[in-house]
Amino acid sequence: VQLQASGGGLVQAGGSLRLSCAASGRTFSPYGMGWFRQAPAKEREFVAAINWSSGNTNYADSVKGRTTISRDNAKNTVYLQMNSLKPEDTAVYYCATYRVSGRYDYWGQGTQVTVSS
Repeated sequence: VQLQASGGGLVQAGGSLRLSCAASGRTFSPYGMGWFRQAPAKEREFVAAINWSSGNTNYADSVKGRTTISRDNAKNTVYLQMNSLKPEDTAVYYCATYRVSGRYDYWGQGTQVTVSS
């Protein structure tokens, strides 16, 4: 499985971005997919996740109410719609698949999000 993240960029505070993560591979049937982010000199942190079959979602408190994760099963793609962006949202955003055990296994290459104040 290969994951290709895209959609990052430079945006002013208060703006919006939509990240995409397209999966390819002979067999793609994850239990779920998630987004993580890593800011400079900080540890990687969880942002949001979605169950691939049910569509149930989970969000970090820091983005709850401003962010929506969704998926398109037919396109093997997961999205992260981020609104009301803040400078502290600046980070490299990574997508990943996770198993029923909760372990994340396949990771994308990351896409940079920079929010200017």
